[in-house]
Amino acid sequence: MQDIRNIGIIAHIDAGKTTLSERMLFYSHKIHRLGEVHDGTATMDYLPEEQERGITITSACTSCQWSGHTINLIDTPGHVDFTIEVERSLRVLDGAVGVFCAVAGVEPQSETVWRQSEHFAVPKLAFINKIDRLGADFESVLIALRERLGANPLPLTVPVGQGEEFQGLVDLLAEEYLTFSAEDQGRTVERRPVAEAGTQAAELCATWREHLLEKLAEADDDFLESYLGGGYGPEDISAALRRATLARAVTPVYCGSALRNSGVQPLLDGVCAWLPSPLDVPAPTGTDEEGEQVVIPADPAAPVAALVFKVLMENGRKLSFLRLYAGTLHEGDSLRNVNQHCDERVGRIYRMHADRREQLESAAAGDIVSIIGLRSAHTGETFTGRERQVRLEAIESYAPVITLALEPRNADEGKVLDEALERYAAEDPTLLVRQDEESGCRMVSGMGELHLDILLERIRREYGISPRAGHPQVILRECVRKSGEADVTFERDLGKEHHQGHVRLTVAPRERGTGNAVTVGDFLPADPQEAARLLPRALLEAALSGVRDALQSGERTGYPLEDVAVRLELVERTEGLTTVPGTHLAAGQALREAVSAASPVTLEPIMTVKISVPDDFLGATISLLGACGGKVDDLQDRAGLKQVQATAPLRKLFGFSTQLRSATQGRAGLMLSFDRFDLP
Repeated sequence: MQDIRNIGIIAHIDAGKTTLSERMLFYSHKIHRLGEVHDGTATMDYLPEEQERGITITSACTSCQWSGHTINLIDTPGHVDFTIEVERSLRVLDGAVGVFCAVAGVEPQSETVWRQSEHFAVPKLAFINKIDRLGADFESVLIALRERLGANPLPLTVPVGQGEEFQGLVDLLAEEYLTFSAEDQGRTVERRPVAEAGTQAAELCATWREHLLEKLAEADDDFLESYLGGGYGPEDISAALRRATLARAVTPVYCGSALRNSGVQPLLDGVCAWLPSPLDVPAPTGTDEEGEQVVIPADPAAPVAALVFKVLMENGRKLSFLRLYAGTLHEGDSLRNVNQHCDERVGRIYRMHADRREQLESAAAGDIVSIIGLRSAHTGETFTGRERQVRLEAIESYAPVITLALEPRNADEGKVLDEALERYAAEDPTLLVRQDEESGCRMVSGMGELHLDILLERIRREYGISPRAGHPQVILRECVRKSGEADVTFERDLGKEHHQGHVRLTVAPRERGTGNAVTVGDFLPADPQEAARLLPRALLEAALSGVRDALQSGERTGYPLEDVAVRLELVERTEGLTTVPGTHLAAGQALREAVSAASPVTLEPIMTVKISVPDDFLGATISLLGACGGKVDDLQDRAGLKQVQATAPLRKLFGFSTQLRSATQGRAGLMLSFDRFDLP
């Protein structure tokens, strides 16, 4: 297990993640021919939609061997619509490689994925890519890593020349000059002492190595003593660097050009040397059947504990991707789905290589594998051995912000469409599907226009149907402007029974983003026995349930209520008349009346808009934002581009990316992410 590295490649769109992954597989002899993203031949972008668009849509898993280590690698998407793919990958990884463009530096989605990795306390390396591009600036990217990400970058390789003058790299630890052979696509790395490589390489090595040692001494107290005393060797530097990286006190930085096959092998060496094995990260904790916290050490001999982080449907069979935290799995083993309290049998175990797979007889703690046979599995669920049932922390999901209505052209197409949507919803936790009872349309909610475009494309390609699609609709929320009160007595015959209930409550607005709060007033005595005599627990629960149900559908739009404080002022019981259903219905009616009296308003999704645009097109960009109801919050100069940060209502942003491309001759970069529900 000490020789396993579970890592992910994370970055902004077009930073070169997939190109870098392709080189890592090529140099480790996992693949024997280089594929390119721009040609649609990259191994890790195996979906037709990925090959056509040149973007990564789903996280792809693979593994390779390097220097006696097994590297389990996940290539993640860079587009914000597919953030869940990054989230669930980081949840099960031990380390990550952040890829940054040497020209554009730290871009908006780079910040998002970096924050996600910090949330999971993932140690990272950074790879500054495209160092051969015109406008590349190695040092400005280091400054951006410090200022925008709060990282402590520590270069271990530095470029000799940048842009068109890029010649090779200096390895600061080995004090060697590296060049990569163009004849065999960079497989041959020529190393020679920097003293033999010319004055420029020698001066770069001396300056940056001193910087490396100083920064390392600041980050590691044990090395500080050796550094000040002068009694340290290469082993001391390596040990300190590993300690500091695992503690996330420093981020080792490598550089190169993946497309030009330069700098990838030193990065692979760094992955093995500095990033953690499953034994080096804190053992995860789970909750047992009594609700107690249990630590799960990475022990192959312990009972099995595994987390499902992704599900794919293939020919009607469910393929579950698992991170095995403890125990050893064999074909035919019985596992317990702790979330759903059911048993499943392991069919086949595979190690994935993008869309291909290699069958295994067993898998042990620390492995990332896929399994056929777990029919009940969903993303975020825990599977354990029956002898130790522990639930691991689930994977956080995201609320969708945009809805599309799909209508089949005939009854046969309707059955196929339902089958397709059921499959995609099982695979993607951010995709919600429901059927509108009045219109019969299938309402599909997702994270953005691209998310739903890709869905429609996959339905057409994989199922051969073309359902009619309505215009995208924005998911709304409701809130109240002021306080409101209602006192309702419900009394009606329902069927053969008479039901009665009496509830009084108040509603009031809460601060944006704080959610709903339902509380009970002090109308009951403090003594629990006396309170239970006046109002049985079942009636109080019925009132609370009625309020929570009514919060799911506002009076004004029918959308859920958000940021509302509800206080039950009175739940009255009349002996022989009051019933549980009557109290439930009275509470729901009281909430609706109170909301109507409290000036309800509609909240829309407000998006954060981040745009990178050349100076010449700044005026056109600001003008377009203004036409979409956008408000500019920040404007900065970076890497020769203007970085605009704004907020705008999603409803007005449909088609904005197309307009922006037209107005800027395709030179603007756009990133949209959900911020909050608020008044437009």
